[in-house]
Amino acid sequence: MFERLDCVCIHTDDLEKSLTFLADMGLTEAWRLDRALDDGRPWTLIGLDFSDRASSQLVLSTHPDRRDIDVEIRVADVRAAYETLRRRPGVQWLAEPFPIEEGHVAVMTAPDGNIFVLIGS
Repeated sequence: MFERLDCVCIHTDDLEKSLTFLADMGLTEAWRLDRALDDGRPWTLIGLDFSDRASSQLVLSTHPDRRDIDVEIRVADVRAAYETLRRRPGVQWLAEPFPIEEGHVAVMTAPDGNIFVLIGS
């Protein structure tokens, strides 16, 4: 069901400071998404590539209400994975499947408390 690690997303309060540090470590900006919360507050996601392009990405987030580190896992079908995993004991859903630009996303907390973001079609 879990196909590969897509990225690890970390929070930052100072996007430029984090970008400068990570650029000095060899990462390069691959993409940027500027979004708004329901109340209009802006936030940003930035995907960073490592020098080894086969590697997963590191993503920076300025979302003011989500400060946990999350691990994003690629799955073939987010809705099918949700249907399978929602019956598993200890799995809690922070967000049921919803559409995004490239498919669907669902967010779960695993029985050990780690947050997994499922990304796929």
